[in-house]
Amino acid sequence: MPATILTSEDLMDFKLDLIEDIKTIVQEHTRSKLKKWLKTNEVKKLLGVSNGTLQNLRINGSLSYTKIGGTLYYDYEEILKTLEKNRIHNAY
Repeated sequence: MPATILTSEDLMDFKLDLIEDIKTIVQEHTRSKLKKWLKTNEVKKLLGVSNGTLQNLRINGSLSYTKIGGTLYYDYEEILKTLEKNRIHNAY
């Protein structure tokens, strides 16, 4: 069995390929874990707000929701859009 000699350049190429593979796996795993619809408690935790604040966001139309029975659902993408739309850029 012949011996194979690895150079430090070979190892660096392997390292970079491995890092890219890991990034791809993590991104795919993260995307599959995201839910389209979130319940009230999940949204409160995500935004770090109280029941009253979340209710005010619904009442003033800042945050859209869907109600089925007695359960409120919020579209994750809509939450992100709302956050982006209300971003404040301070010029110092």
